Amino acid sequence: MKTPSLPSPCPDCETPRIIVVHEPLPQIERRAFLKKTIGALAATAIAPLAHAAKGGKSETLVQQFAKTLTEAQRAKVWFPFDDRKRTLVDNNWHIVDEKVGAFFTKDQQAMIREIFLGLHSPEYAEKVMQQVVHDSGKAGFEDSSIALFGEPESGKFEFVLTGRHCTRRCDGDSVEGAAFGGPIFYGHAAGSFNETAEHPGNAYWYQAKRANAAFQMLDGKQREKALLDRGREETGNSTVKLQGKGANIEGLAVADITKDQREGVRGVLSDLLAPFRKEDADEALKYVDAAGFDNVHMAFYKAGDIGKDGVWDVWQLEGPNMVWYFRGAPHVHVWVNIAAGA
Repeated sequence: MKTPSLPSPCPDCETPRIIVVHEPLPQIERRAFLKKTIGALAATAIAPLAHAAKGGKSETLVQQFAKTLTEAQRAKVWFPFDDRKRTLVDNNWHIVDEKVGAFFTKDQQAMIREIFLGLHSPEYAEKVMQQVVHDSGKAGFEDSSIALFGEPESGKFEFVLTGRHCTRRCDGDSVEGAAFGGPIFYGHAAGSFNETAEHPGNAYWYQAKRANAAFQMLDGKQREKALLDRGREETGNSTVKLQGKGANIEGLAVADITKDQREGVRGVLSDLLAPFRKEDADEALKYVDAAGFDNVHMAFYKAGDIGKDGVWDVWQLEGPNMVWYFRGAPHVHVWVNIAAGA
């Protein structure tokens, strides 16, 4: 569904609703479950798992999770690796109709939680989980849906979790040349659907504050290049389409700013990567640098400036092989796609 231009609310997020915050699974309970699961995995003599060790804990758990699926479950959530659904991204969607809380056992649900948490840095994992729980309504994290593609035990595979303000992937580097295993999405509607200029309680507003600090480092002429009228519309995968080499990318190029300003933009990128596990963040940064950090452009948009305070709620970093689009009005939506080449 095509999203109206800002600042109209996004229909894909539906109307505001009463939110009941569910507490995440207690840390000690999760750790005990994980210890039990990994111990069971180590004791299993079926098919060595070394080929999927690149991704670590989450990939190992995907393999173990796959073994627990019944035939009825497999028929609903397991697909060939080349199924088109694997490549999709959106701001509010379910990759299959079956929801985590209604379709999987309690042990399977706990494994899904651990897979998801393991895709994030220790510093941010709990905060990210709380955001997903909050935005998912009364059902909490269990309102999410998951799908499994390929063969976790013997070949390429990808685990995809989706829901409101969430698309995450776990692939053990099966998707060659794609950071995060492909395009992802995150966001948050903290206090209400229509957030105020300060975005109180928003899990990701810190990223916009850092970006606006970088904007303040620019001189007048640089700001003219960086400040534009309106950001991109949200249209699923088209939102994160990569332009490739030689494209006329809008905004201010890193090549056209000073060393100190470059460090400021680099800091913005570090803050964008901070919620994710180190191996995924490192891979994304490697791809950005390979295409040339000087080719990254930073743009801010007047449309969607909540409170008309000159603190830009909508902005992006874009290069030939990356899109990181932050739309903070009426609440935060963030679209991400980074590839080895485009």
